[in-house]
Amino acid sequence: MNFDDRLKRAIERGEKNKTERSRAAEEEQLSKEELKTLHSSARLELSEHIEDCLQKLADHFPGFEYQTVVSEDGWGGKLTRDDLHLVPGKTAKSRYSRLEVTISPFSSIAIVELVTKGTVRNREAVNRKNYQKVDDLDIDSFKEMIDMRILEFAEQYSGTD
Repeated sequence: MNFDDRLKRAIERGEKNKTERSRAAEEEQLSKEELKTLHSSARLELSEHIEDCLQKLADHFPGFEYQTVVSEDGWGGKLTRDDLHLVPGKTAKSRYSRLEVTISPFSSIAIVELVTKGTVRNREAVNRKNYQKVDDLDIDSFKEMIDMRILEFAEQYSGTD
């Protein structure tokens, strides 16, 4: 085999490798798009569950105001409440309580992340993050995690003065 034939074969192999790499990149991009789609559908379902749970919590503790959270930090909801603590002979003190539960946006690590932040009467009560991989997501166990975080806050709020 002369040099010209070997050169042609080398060029053909290079073009074939280039085509295979392009195809692999397209497949990876497609799978990334599929992961984004899975994350979006999970985020919608979980944020609706968060809204339902937080509104039920607000029904049990009048004075809490519910707000939907849709921001670059995530989707979900939050409850806020501002109380005055009055003690005879002392100045009135403001006591702030809040609970924010959100699902973080899609990122390159392809996880569904639950972020829970809560304050009970000016004291941080809950600050947790939980996650599962998008492709291994068990939506029911994730809903249970949301329930547990909200129940934990309810217990702490009802147990303080």
